[in-house]
Amino acid sequence: MIHKKFRREDIVVVMALPSESQNLFEKAGIEVHYCGIGKVNAAIGAAQIIFTKKPQLILNLGTAGSHKFKTHDLIECSSYVQKDMDISPLGFKRGETPMDEIPGLIKGTTLTQLKKGVCGTGDTFEVGVPGLECDLVDMEAYSLAKACKKLSTQFMAIKYITDGSDPESHKDWVANLPKAAAGLMNAYHSLVE
Repeated sequence: MIHKKFRREDIVVVMALPSESQNLFEKAGIEVHYCGIGKVNAAIGAAQIIFTKKPQLILNLGTAGSHKFKTHDLIECSSYVQKDMDISPLGFKRGETPMDEIPGLIKGTTLTQLKKGVCGTGDTFEVGVPGLECDLVDMEAYSLAKACKKLSTQFMAIKYITDGSDPESHKDWVANLPKAAAGLMNAYHSLVE
């Protein structure tokens, strides 16, 4: 399942919220850094981790919605876009930050045999089809990936699909958190020696 394994001390696990881990990681003695919800919190969290921990890899484990993948699928993100960045009235492509050295689409590190998908990150809980093409949606991965790219740190994200990114998503997300935590724990163990 995995091409390369990491030593436990070389990986820093980042999740948005403790509810995504359901205390499974803590019970197993695995430190998790909770960055909080949204792009700003994620970017700040990544920078703090990189400056204080100097990890070989930041691993974002979390939940996501999807119109493409089935609920309960485990997806390794192959690239990241900002689904809510839209400066198109000024002539820029949707998803691009104007005058930024980092492109709107950030390629990710992929190390597993899991299904791959483009993760669209935005500061909205998506309940419809995203306006920017992507396979799954979350609220942190793009910002984590961008901070890691700017600060020369390897990054990867694995997401558990909890919902269909539809009007019932909030109920499905809550109901599927225990299964998500177990799936994410298995993904973590597949990456560690």
